[in-house]
Amino acid sequence: MRLRCAVLDDFQGVAAAMADWSMVEDEVEVVALREHVAGEDELAAALAGYDIVVTLRERVPFPGSLLARLPRLRLIVASGMRNSVIDYAAAERHGVTVCGTQSSGIPPAELTWALLLGLARGIVAENTALRTGGPWQSTVGADLHGARLGVLGLGRIGGRVARVGLAFGMRVSAWSPRLTKERAAEHGVELAASKEELLAGSDFVSVQVPGGDGTRGLIGAAELALMKPTAYLINTARASVVDQDALLAALHEGRIAGAGVDVFDVEPLPADHPMRTAPRLLATPHLGYVSRANYTTYYGQAVENIQAYLAGSPVRRLP
Repeated sequence: MRLRCAVLDDFQGVAAAMADWSMVEDEVEVVALREHVAGEDELAAALAGYDIVVTLRERVPFPGSLLARLPRLRLIVASGMRNSVIDYAAAERHGVTVCGTQSSGIPPAELTWALLLGLARGIVAENTALRTGGPWQSTVGADLHGARLGVLGLGRIGGRVARVGLAFGMRVSAWSPRLTKERAAEHGVELAASKEELLAGSDFVSVQVPGGDGTRGLIGAAELALMKPTAYLINTARASVVDQDALLAALHEGRIAGAGVDVFDVEPLPADHPMRTAPRLLATPHLGYVSRANYTTYYGQAVENIQAYLAGSPVRRLP
């Protein structure tokens, strides 16, 4: 009897085409689930009949309580090599192997600039007006050349964002709790004196720090109050870094010019979530990692991970 594999959150219905699943079809039946399953009870019911689960990023948590309700589960493949929502100790106790895949930082860096440019030049508002017979020109764009870009977090994604800013002729500075002047200089940017100075002095702020307890609420009401009323905030990192209620208040009150957001406290975003109707907001449904190259890697290496597990030699084990 073949094992069964559930591929979670295949929203676009492309998982089957992004890898050669025939490599495992003799031993594994692969089922793609296009609708998101939320809630532990719902997940326990939906995954009860599966031996393998392929999950995207950190959207679906696997706490010990859920793993205890999935006695048939033997392998979790998560895209990326870091996942904070899987209880690894519990997985080991229940005999569940956890493996990851490589993930490129290029797509989220590119999306950061799509959001930043969309905000700066009023692309959505102008396109909507043009297509619906609205006014011919209603916004005045914000210039990038000569403006200051502040990058919170100068890792592999933040570094790319910074280099594009330099190419636009922006003055780029960066800050994170452990960032050094030497590391900033390697990217050709200045080290901001503090988080507060970076926020107060930047025309555009890009959030690129990882999620976790150390960065939770890094930008709250007090930090947003430091920003210029003409400044924009872009967050393609993790929703937990920016206090969602504080950001909504700042947008509604016009205390910042706008925000570009790709990550949310609840995903998928409920139909009645206030982020869907917030003013001055350009938002995308967590598309940072969603690109053909990344999906080919995720699903291609998921097949490799399944093959290796079946052969008794798992690869890319997490954590």
